[in-house]
Amino acid sequence: MTNIENRKFTALDFFGKNYLSWVLDVKLHLSAKKLRHTIDEDNAASNEERATALIFLRHHIDDGLKYEYLTVENPLELWQNLNDWFEHLKAVVLPKALNDWAQLRFQDFKTVSEYNSTLFKIVS
Repeated sequence: MTNIENRKFTALDFFGKNYLSWVLDVKLHLSAKKLRHTIDEDNAASNEERATALIFLRHHIDDGLKYEYLTVENPLELWQNLNDWFEHLKAVVLPKALNDWAQLRFQDFKTVSEYNSTLFKIVS
């Protein structure tokens, strides 16, 4: 078994600031470990696969969220609960990013690096 003790990426923040990037990272890492099916509906994962995926998910979430979902023993259930908790961020973040993009003007910045920094924040 791979060394699951080291965090592969930033843990999910309690307030969900990094939720969208966290979801992508989790899906990629679970796919690489051949455990992606454990967070899909109607999966036929073994108990060992579920346990490994659950350990991975719990290792990459904030301690406050760990305590919130302390009794969850299925990675699919944890995945769905986190999705329900943070899914609204897409409805909040995307319109703000689109507005920031529409308001972005090169002449509002003193340097090109300031403009690039703001541009990359909006894109991310």
